[in-house]
Amino acid sequence: MADEGSDAEDSVREAVERSRSGAPAVGRVVRDRFSTDEVFQRIVAAADEEITASNRELFFSGLAAGFSITITVLLYVSLTASTDGHPVLSVLLYPLGFIYIILGGYQLYTENTLPPVALTLERLASIPALLRNWVVVLAGNFLGGMAGAAALAWGGVLSPEAAAVAIDVAHKGIETPVWPLFFKAVFAGLIVAGVVWVEYAARDTISRLVVIYLAFLAIPLGGLFHVVVSFTETMYLAFMGDVSLLVGLTDFVIPVLLGNTVGGVVLVTLVNWFQTSEERLVGARFEGARRQLSRREMLFGGIPGRPFGFAGRSYVPLVDTTGSEAGTKGPYHVLVPVANPTESATLVSLAEAVASAKDEAIVSFVHILPEYEAHSRYSSTSNRQRLVAESTADLERLCDSIESEELDCRTSTVISHRSFAEIFDIAERQDVDLLLMERDEDSPWGAGRPEDVIQELGSHLPCDLLILEDRGFDPEKILLRVLDNPHADLNAQVARSLRDVYDASITLLSVVDTEEERERAEEFLRNWAIDHDLEDQPQVIETGDIETAIEHGAREHTMILVGATESGLLSRLVSDSLYVDNITETERSVVLAERPTERSALDRLRDWF
Repeated sequence: MADEGSDAEDSVREAVERSRSGAPAVGRVVRDRFSTDEVFQRIVAAADEEITASNRELFFSGLAAGFSITITVLLYVSLTASTDGHPVLSVLLYPLGFIYIILGGYQLYTENTLPPVALTLERLASIPALLRNWVVVLAGNFLGGMAGAAALAWGGVLSPEAAAVAIDVAHKGIETPVWPLFFKAVFAGLIVAGVVWVEYAARDTISRLVVIYLAFLAIPLGGLFHVVVSFTETMYLAFMGDVSLLVGLTDFVIPVLLGNTVGGVVLVTLVNWFQTSEERLVGARFEGARRQLSRREMLFGGIPGRPFGFAGRSYVPLVDTTGSEAGTKGPYHVLVPVANPTESATLVSLAEAVASAKDEAIVSFVHILPEYEAHSRYSSTSNRQRLVAESTADLERLCDSIESEELDCRTSTVISHRSFAEIFDIAERQDVDLLLMERDEDSPWGAGRPEDVIQELGSHLPCDLLILEDRGFDPEKILLRVLDNPHADLNAQVARSLRDVYDASITLLSVVDTEEERERAEEFLRNWAIDHDLEDQPQVIETGDIETAIEHGAREHTMILVGATESGLLSRLVSDSLYVDNITETERSVVLAERPTERSALDRLRDWF
């Protein structure tokens, strides 16, 4: 009994002493010290979350880090001026900006020469994803440094003596020959990446503080160069009119950038990677060895149809039974992600109706299970197998509820911490024609990370998209809002399917601002109905705003079909900026439609602002 109690106590302690990400929180052999493998596990676990951070998060975190570097420049030149250039006293507060950055969790480019690279070496992240991380963070760092340099140059922050020192210090960097500059930057990159490694080996904030302070103190003492500091100094000179920006970048910033990168990647990350054992991923988040990308995916990102695309797939789900083969164009394919297979009757009916209108069609039900905790119910292999078996049985019952024997029904289960983005990976990989999702608190995107603004500017839908607001399936009388855009065309397709399968009555609704526009709207509506094989359906012209028109129409109809506006549907839906009272509060089921369209980055940016 004593042994059993001791074992139980050890199990509880082991569970407590592991971090949220699954990597060890304390060492195994000596409990206050980590082995090399354990340090690497902690870095991989942290990078696994970081690599899936949105561009917006990375950029603004990098922006804060870049501006924090201004503190380092300010204190360095001020102390140098006040101590008459004393070699030790002048640099005592140099590390302060870096302390803010690292302990505050901001993104610094030179720090990112370790964790994301380690993840890429383990084939858990693609090279395009790594480059995306570097570019976004560096852009944020530089913009933050530029803002800080402007404040120093024009804000009256520096004394005349300190301003003179700032100019002198920057000129010394620019006048340093390229090769000495490069190798000095290599050693600085080694120091920064080494700090990251040691930081993950430390257990408390005081230890981290001491390491950070001593390490970054070595940069000015050794006459070394850090790229964000160098960029800030260069911008200060440019704002003061003492050097051209082009000269500062080519003769100073770029050699330092290359040196920092080589020092961090080659001398720290690769060396530490090779010195760890083949068991380095055991216990890392989501059983990393089971999730490794293929070499092609690691190199090119693995997006079907765009093998050389910049935004590669950066994360492999814990469980994905959909198969990895790229889809080939064949029967019409409807993908239906579900959060709860036991409560998806309306989704099934709508998917069946749309698919039944095609000569050949596939309906794929994918059960999306979000995963955030490594020690959750998904952590053990036996639990995962049991959950997949239960999920498969529930999904099979959905297939059994489909009455049409001509439809090919498929099922799969996906466990992933990026459930929302995973849906679109599947849609693109399987060459899906229509994605049908439900909008409610249990939706697959409910706890997922929204796509960031910069990524959304250049993104495109991989297929047609329908979002269902489910208040029961009753397609007897359908209200279809008509506009001259592709989204209304998609709704027309849905309406025809419901008419053919359920003998639904469809009212075509057009809304105009004034009575003077009515005649032209009537002509457009007649022609639109003919073009979409709906000329035998009632047509209504309303004057006023669309919200009021739909509210009135909802009283006499059982289902509402609404298309996206020029501002888009998906991005607003995920960010919770889509809220229309008559849609979110009506007692009728609503189907929101969006079809892939080409929109310029300028248009998307204008919509965001």
